[in-house]
Amino acid sequence: MKRLLSALASGLWLLSSLGAGAQSFPDRPIHLIIPYSPGGIVDFAGRMLANKLGEQLHQTVVPDNRPGAGGISGTDVVARAAADGYTLLIMDPAIVINPTLQASIPYNLFKQLRALSIVSSSPEVLVVSPELPIQSLGDLLVYARKNPNALNFASAGIGTTPHLAGELLKLKASVEATHVPYRSIGESYPDLISNKVQFAFSSIAGALPFTASKQVRPIATTGSKRTEVYPDVPTVKEAGIADFEIDLWLGVFAPADIPQDIALRLNKALSAALKDEDLRKAFAKTGIEPRGTSLDDASAIITSEFEKWKSVIELARIKEK
Repeated sequence: MKRLLSALASGLWLLSSLGAGAQSFPDRPIHLIIPYSPGGIVDFAGRMLANKLGEQLHQTVVPDNRPGAGGISGTDVVARAAADGYTLLIMDPAIVINPTLQASIPYNLFKQLRALSIVSSSPEVLVVSPELPIQSLGDLLVYARKNPNALNFASAGIGTTPHLAGELLKLKASVEATHVPYRSIGESYPDLISNKVQFAFSSIAGALPFTASKQVRPIATTGSKRTEVYPDVPTVKEAGIADFEIDLWLGVFAPADIPQDIALRLNKALSAALKDEDLRKAFAKTGIEPRGTSLDDASAIITSEFEKWKSVIELARIKEK
């Protein structure tokens, strides 16, 4: 009987201490790892979100750039961090692409990381060189079929979402085009303008300065609906290619063993932060739509996106060089 009472007392103490720990979270600054250099869209969104998340949690959230290896270095930092909610990651679709693309990565996406929320959505925009006689996606496909192997398409590098979007277009439309990787999509625009490469899928943020000045022509976007940034530009699906939807989503992740109550608190705070009017206006200027999901939905989306891009990589026989 004494042993039973002692065990019950110990269990109650443990539950009490866990509850107290969750109630005190966060009692020190949180680091939001941004696994890219300053200046890109992930950095912009991460810094904006860190500020608003900090307001919700009444604690400093520090944007912490850890670039390297296409986002792998920063992701590894979070995968190996203490699962206490104080080290988080904001990451784009590369997080589900790298495990298939790379021969090896230093962490297991599904065993060492947990998605807390998919915080934003943004379509890509398909742009073409103004020197081509192309006004629509249909025109581009007709041109590609009449001029086999004459088209080059640019991307931000092997295995990036703009690259895989081009490969998916080739698979879906049965056309040929040669991939030309750049270190960033921004570096490809001089060659797009001069017609050294003929088309590219780009982030809206990367394309806006060049489409606004009419140096390149937007002909389609990859979302499920038209974007407010290009209201007159149809989606790829509207232009006639079924089952073609590409989302440059951003997700926030934590180490996999994060306590459920802390994961729920962070999820709730992220959802509230994404409703902030200043954040929504800032995101809208670059074609980003605030999103916010439940923990379960975030996990399901990550699994679905992993399978989708794994299929494209394998069908297109893409390998990192």
